[in-house]
Amino acid sequence: MPFCASCGTQVEGKFCPKCGAAIVAGGATPPPPPLPGTYAAPVASAPMAENVASTLCYVLGLITGIIFLVLEPYSKNRTVRFHAFQSIFLNVAIIVIEIAFSIVFGIMLRITGFFGFFGIFFPIFWLALLALWLYLLLSTYQGKTIVLPIIGPLAQKQAQS
Repeated sequence: MPFCASCGTQVEGKFCPKCGAAIVAGGATPPPPPLPGTYAAPVASAPMAENVASTLCYVLGLITGIIFLVLEPYSKNRTVRFHAFQSIFLNVAIIVIEIAFSIVFGIMLRITGFFGFFGIFFPIFWLALLALWLYLLLSTYQGKTIVLPIIGPLAQKQAQS
């Protein structure tokens, strides 16, 4: 008795009673259906587009940058590697700058005794970083390569090696 090539159900006529697929007469019989409790292996999907992978490098900063440097098909793509390295370097630079400003502003606050300019600096700093992050996400998704000053050339060198 033949089996349906689509769903694996036993078929007696020209059409599968379960899914309605036509049964080819005289052809090779399809393999039997999987045993109950088992599943068929998933079909490997094509990797995502270069601009999507490059954009995702910036989404969670250090984390997604490192992930895309480790993932096999993307670790060999120079464009994705560039964006991953630039994302990592940018986030490390932000952390270093924030620590340095916190120390300097903490000392200045102790010396002067008022918050004034220091209280408005950090919200403006984070707003500028948010704008930069959105700009990098949108530009990279559109296929543009934005090379940031100082860290961009470092990322280009790392991506080519």
